[in-house]
Amino acid sequence: MTGLTAELVVDGRAPQAPALAPNGRLLCYVLAPSSRTGDHLDTELWLVDTDTDAAVAPRRATADAATESQPRWSADSETLFFLSDSADRGTPQLHGLTLADGTTATLTSWRGGVIDYLPLTDPSLVALLAEDEPTEQDARRARDRDDAIVVGEREPRARIRLLDLRTGRVTTPKVFGDRHAVELRQRPDGGPLAVLTWASADNDYGPRTGQLHLYDPTTRTEEDLGPVGADARSLAWWSGEDGWHLGYIALTPPLLQAGTAVFDLAVDSRVLCNRTAGRTMCPTELHQTDAAPLVVFADGLNTTLARLDSTDLTTLSHQPGRLDNLTTTPTGDTIAVLTGTRYQPSNVHIGAPTGPLRRITNTRPELDGIALGTQQPLAYRAADGLELDGLLVLPVGRTASDGPFPLVTIVHGGPYDRYADRCQLFWFPSAQWLAAAGYAVLLPNPRGGQGHGHQFAASVAGQVGQQEWTDILSGIDLLIAEGIADPDRLGIAGWSHGGFMSAWAVGQTDRFRAALVGAGVIDWGMLAATGDNGQFEAALGGSTGWSGIGPHPHDAVSPISFASHIRTPVLIVHGAEDTNVPLGQAVYLHRALRHFDVEHEFVIYPREGHSIRERNHQLDVLRRTRAWFDRWLCP
Repeated sequence: MTGLTAELVVDGRAPQAPALAPNGRLLCYVLAPSSRTGDHLDTELWLVDTDTDAAVAPRRATADAATESQPRWSADSETLFFLSDSADRGTPQLHGLTLADGTTATLTSWRGGVIDYLPLTDPSLVALLAEDEPTEQDARRARDRDDAIVVGEREPRARIRLLDLRTGRVTTPKVFGDRHAVELRQRPDGGPLAVLTWASADNDYGPRTGQLHLYDPTTRTEEDLGPVGADARSLAWWSGEDGWHLGYIALTPPLLQAGTAVFDLAVDSRVLCNRTAGRTMCPTELHQTDAAPLVVFADGLNTTLARLDSTDLTTLSHQPGRLDNLTTTPTGDTIAVLTGTRYQPSNVHIGAPTGPLRRITNTRPELDGIALGTQQPLAYRAADGLELDGLLVLPVGRTASDGPFPLVTIVHGGPYDRYADRCQLFWFPSAQWLAAAGYAVLLPNPRGGQGHGHQFAASVAGQVGQQEWTDILSGIDLLIAEGIADPDRLGIAGWSHGGFMSAWAVGQTDRFRAALVGAGVIDWGMLAATGDNGQFEAALGGSTGWSGIGPHPHDAVSPISFASHIRTPVLIVHGAEDTNVPLGQAVYLHRALRHFDVEHEFVIYPREGHSIRERNHQLDVLRRTRAWFDRWLCP
């Protein structure tokens, strides 16, 4: 067995966006590197034969140096469509690969690029989502730098377009006014398109203004189906005794911090119902088939796959860990997903929805001989008796009886996310990376997260850092009581909302010897004012700066309010171009710690957003994180 290195972590390649051909014989997937070295991420399309008796290895479908994405098949399984920016980097266009002769054709030359697309049942038509092409006036304004931005005017909108494959002509139906189109799904019988639109492409505003429409590409007619819940997505059609139904996943009203639900709209009667109300699972994907749609549920540490029947949900299988990017044949009899194990990263697996699923790709063979720490699920209770779960990863080559160990608790982001029982090895501070250096790692799933139903998720709205914090402490105290964690060598870390929890923790207690705050929230009022998702953040913090004369509720749950209490050494890392949690959040914490003379290190990564993408920066995050905890927990 060999040891884990930072290069092994960041130089890997992972499959994405699997797409099963309608005949079930081939599957295409995107192979994407974990990091990039230049301005663009070069991805590749690969094809794999799904026949259980075939011994043919996956083969690359294209040869271009490009960002290739969103593979989808024609109804006859003879053409593979995909987006590629091979002609003009950063500007994706629709391409088509004809399997019979292996030729690839560029199907669009839309200035500004194609955002999304959907092959229609009419083999000559493809629906596109694309912004308006720049005009001569736009080009002149850019050239002359006469390009003042007036917010609310000339904002980019994705509109539905129709590509005629026979002529190559793209037309733009005059539908939906000036709304921004975000998702398309055609009725399985070749009927109208369901179209989800927002009032604006602004992520703070748009997801709260969703509406559903119908558009018939044959008659060129449209129909408004009304508003949908916040953050709606994952459209799916099915037929019932009362006609056609249209479903989607959205946040459960009325809060913006909530669990997701499957909503069922009877198109003729316009009756809308929540099909997953009261369940202790959270739907993550709704997938259309020619019959009843399939639903993927986050279910604690694992995943449940179900069928949405006319009156109930039928459980088809329980799968360990996560299932992502579900794709099926039209009948739904064969599925493919991205999934892995505790010790194997995610790969493409295929099988019946009832299971079992078998792996058909192996994109990280270099990890096969790497020693990893033992990972085990945890089940415990919060201070108020609520049942909680999480994961414990032990140092490589050690057992629980070898403890106590230095313990680092890594809090997940979101907070509407979760730790699933899968391989915990990533470029950001991850359990296996620290386990390789001798640390035990706690990965808790406190309330506010995904996988335990709506009420579990909604309980932190306006109350972040309260019960979710004591939930985390309960897990740490359990590991101390069991002799696994050394109470004198505790660290805490996290990214995004996890970074918030890390900053919050060191303002509440001196129990931690060291902390890592990655892209963390320091002031909820500032984040509501400047972050990409302002009103969603306000739902967590409980108020905004314009809520009236303070003190405001968000001040009571902002780490900056407790900066004078911090004595723990803190490593702050942040991307310079982060718009989700802007850099000013990290600057605020840095200035406060400097003011109070607290030991800390502040690292800014140029050109990076909320996630760190460049190879050298990812390497620095990994090495710097381990060195920081080594300095304070293992002197």
